[in-house]
Amino acid sequence: MVRLYNVTKIYKNNSIALNNVTLHIKKGEFIFLVGPSGAGKTTLTRLIFREDIPTRGQIVFNGKNVVRMRPGEVPFHRRKIGMVFQDFRLLAQRTVYDNVAFALQVTGTSNHRIKKLALEALKVVGLEGKEKMHPEQLSGGEQQRVCIARAIVNNPLLLIADEPTGNLDPGTSRELMNLFKEINGRGTTIIMATHAWDIVDSMKKRVVALSGGKVVRDEESGDYHGA
Repeated sequence: MVRLYNVTKIYKNNSIALNNVTLHIKKGEFIFLVGPSGAGKTTLTRLIFREDIPTRGQIVFNGKNVVRMRPGEVPFHRRKIGMVFQDFRLLAQRTVYDNVAFALQVTGTSNHRIKKLALEALKVVGLEGKEKMHPEQLSGGEQQRVCIARAIVNNPLLLIADEPTGNLDPGTSRELMNLFKEINGRGTTIIMATHAWDIVDSMKKRVVALSGGKVVRDEESGDYHGA
C-alpha cells in the first residue's frame, strides 16, 4: 500500500531529516515508528500525507506516485488518509458532532450522508450521546476519541497517528490502543509514531526504528528497544 524508495529529505538549513529510506508497508498492517526525537518519524508521515515532498526518492501510495501528483490531486489523496495528533487539534467552538462532520463537509458530501457517517464514527469510538458537547467538556481521552472519529469518518485506507497517547494517562492510553486495534481489525492500515515503549512491547506489532533519518531496525512482532 505504501512504498518509499530511497527517500531523502533535506531542509533549508541543510539538516537531513530522512536519509535514503526504503520502506514497504502492506495493506492492513499495524506499524509502530519508534526512535528518539528528531529521528525522522514525523517527517516520514508528512511526506506520505503529501504535506511536504522529498528532496530525492519516490513515494507510492495505493498505486499512485505521491511526489508527482498535480496540486489538484493532493486533496483527493489526503481524503484516503486519516490523521490523529497528540495535541488533538479540535475546533473549540464547535460541538463533538461538528468536529467530526467538518471532515466531510469540505468534501461536498450531502448533509444526510454526513449525519449518517459522523454518527457511525462516534459510535465506533464510544461517544454516543455526547454529540452536542464541546471539547472543553470532555476528558483528554474523550477528546482523542473525537480526533479518531474525525480521522476514520471518511473510511480511510490508512490511519497515521503521531504520538496519540502522549498526553494521556496509562489507563486511557490502553483503552485507546484497544480502539486502534479494533480499527485495524476492520482492515485499516495504521502507522503510529510513538515513544510509548510499554505499548509497543505489549502489542508485538511490526516495529520500524529510525535514528538519524535512517531505518536502523525493521522487525515483525518487535519491541521498542529491540532484542
